[in-house]
Amino acid sequence: MKRDIYKELLVWKSDSTRRPLLIRGARQTGKTFIVNELGRNEFKQSIYINFERNPEYKEIFNTFVPAEIIEKIALFTAKKVEAGNTLLFLDEIQDCPNAIVSLRYFYEEMPNLHVIGAGSLLEFALKTEDFKMPVGRIQYLYLYPLSFGEFLDALGENELRNYLGQFDNLGKISTSLHEKIIALVRKYFYIGGMPAVVNEYVKTQDVLKCQRIQQSIIDTYIDDFGKYAKRVKHEIMRKVFSTIPSALGQKYVYANIDRQLKSREIKEALELLETAGVITRVRMSNGSGLPLSSNADDLFFKVIFLDIGLFHAISGIYAETAIEKELTAIYKGAVAEQFVGQELIVNMSPYRKSELYYWVRKAKNSTAEVDYLIERGNKITPIEVKSGTIAHLKSIYMFLEKYQVEEGIKISQTMFEHKKPIYSLPFYGIEAMMRF
Repeated sequence: MKRDIYKELLVWKSDSTRRPLLIRGARQTGKTFIVNELGRNEFKQSIYINFERNPEYKEIFNTFVPAEIIEKIALFTAKKVEAGNTLLFLDEIQDCPNAIVSLRYFYEEMPNLHVIGAGSLLEFALKTEDFKMPVGRIQYLYLYPLSFGEFLDALGENELRNYLGQFDNLGKISTSLHEKIIALVRKYFYIGGMPAVVNEYVKTQDVLKCQRIQQSIIDTYIDDFGKYAKRVKHEIMRKVFSTIPSALGQKYVYANIDRQLKSREIKEALELLETAGVITRVRMSNGSGLPLSSNADDLFFKVIFLDIGLFHAISGIYAETAIEKELTAIYKGAVAEQFVGQELIVNMSPYRKSELYYWVRKAKNSTAEVDYLIERGNKITPIEVKSGTIAHLKSIYMFLEKYQVEEGIKISQTMFEHKKPIYSLPFYGIEAMMRF
């Protein structure tokens, strides 16, 4: 399956100053697949070490001397490691913290060897208090579910994706083509971007099989709770996880989850889910300047889920998505907001963890809210997700005036329109907007 991040891996491979690479991302987003593809296609030899499947490999990293590690790898795998020709892939690397630490010494003493690490629960290992991360010696890449553009590629719509990727083309799209693409957006709503689900749909076009795979992935996430929820009871994790659909797109209020639970317990469960990559917190920022993080209030936030298809599996709203004519009306607008948030995340730089923000103005008898604020270059861009005309975007106009921002964006299923200072983008125009 073609993934955009593959291009970044090729850049890394040919970079003479490269560092060992850690691929970060939630479980089943395709980390193992894409690195194995790189090994098969771009190297004479690939050595795959999975610490979860073969815990005996941990013995290899009882030393931090690269030459000794390479010698042990040859003994364990009967393969000779050749710098420049071999890709060394350390999978489920969180199960062997010494392997993560060793990356520093590979960088310093064996820089010509291509080394990549990945792991489903890697984030928890990196957050461990007693773990000393080799800062400055490792390169990170973040992998998310397939974007809508990658979904088009998977369906064989490569030319369409390339056309939509050019911002100037958005205003040239005919009504009939627009309707075709919106139908594909609707399909992405319930299929989503998890690689196994997309692969099944491409092979069989059987949505029931896709739904079963989605449920299997969710069950896997729930099974993982026992691996990282030592401080939080499993029933609390399950409760918070199961209430994500009802909280999507709204200010997160602990009391709405379960009044019998303490806010501290819910907060801790949310933090664990975010560390696992299952959710993203969209934090409130006052929008007064860059970076947005400097003006964010961690006490006020919304949540979006990892993947819109998995969201459908949790909430069970497949039928509503199939029959609702207006995409921004599905599940009271939460699904459209999920789609836009997810598209913004996957189209940001893969070299840093993506962050999202929103804006709220609270005044007596007057409340305004902008769904998303993002940083583009050295500017803040406010984004609203809703149907209706540009003229009715009261909140976004209020933001533009308050902070003297030049332009805002409305995203919906309507066709492209530009009436200064607002761009009205169709759902499929987000990738082009992020490139523009």
